[in-house]
Amino acid sequence: MPSTRTQVPAGQRLIDSISRSIIGKPEAIELVVTALLAGSHVLLEDMPGTGKTLLAKSLARSFDGSFKRIQFTSDIMPSDITGNSIFNMKTGEFEFIPGPIFSNIILADEINRATPRSQSSLLEVMEENQVTVDGETYGLEKPFFVIATQNPLESYGTFPLPESQLDRFIFSFNMGYPGLAEETDILRLHRQNTHQTRTTSLHFQLEPVVNAEEIRESQFEAWSVEVSDEVERLLLTIMQATRTDERFALGASTRASVAFLRAIQAYAYLKGRNYTTPDDLKYLAPFVLGHRIALRQPARRPEKIAVIQDLVKTALKGH
Repeated sequence: MPSTRTQVPAGQRLIDSISRSIIGKPEAIELVVTALLAGSHVLLEDMPGTGKTLLAKSLARSFDGSFKRIQFTSDIMPSDITGNSIFNMKTGEFEFIPGPIFSNIILADEINRATPRSQSSLLEVMEENQVTVDGETYGLEKPFFVIATQNPLESYGTFPLPESQLDRFIFSFNMGYPGLAEETDILRLHRQNTHQTRTTSLHFQLEPVVNAEEIRESQFEAWSVEVSDEVERLLLTIMQATRTDERFALGASTRASVAFLRAIQAYAYLKGRNYTTPDDLKYLAPFVLGHRIALRQPARRPEKIAVIQDLVKTALKGH
């Protein structure tokens, strides 16, 4: 019989730390940590001021590794992200100057304000953990984690991310507005920090609770979580259904299937289990598929998620 082990120390420490500055969003925090343990990336889409950037910064402050924030704008160039080769007059040779992407954790803020040309600079980086400039390839340190934020597509000055870019994010979800009780706690927290300097408020109060080696070890352990033949069959049933259901204009890719597999492994690991269950599939499916599929009829995210949940319910009927 599968065993239940003690909760992942590194993952839980991250959750506990981030929760000190992010109030009322336990699901969002858990999903971000799950994505990190899965060795992938996460996309946050919501209105400005809902805590997307704060969540990313709180994660970075809780991690003893390198962190860079890249503010995406319409005039940012690919070389501003990946780096560039310049001619060194002293040596008479070209020298590569690494860009901000060479960090463990990257906050790609308002990623859809950049042009498609600049967005494409992340394709190789997010898939292969490497950068190729002028024919030379440079590897990135591990862990490498991109947490991107984007404004709703209806916002002025945004460029939709292409399907190939969206497919590189393991999860996509909205932060959502806080409830009355949570927003009251947020205001009280700010009132308590009124007489403190900005450098000691909110996420700046956090200290590193995990290091790069602990994250790498946790990732390897998460990837070894058992996936039974039955769970694998159910996962593939869901993925095949997105490609055959008449409601979908674009189904999920094979890359999405692998991402789904890694997601349920990391989620089970975070929950202290060494095995996955059909319930893991049911819970994570909207976050894995929401940004990867397209409906034939235009729909906002809530309607799209409802269709995905209905599809999953049908595919997993009896489980």
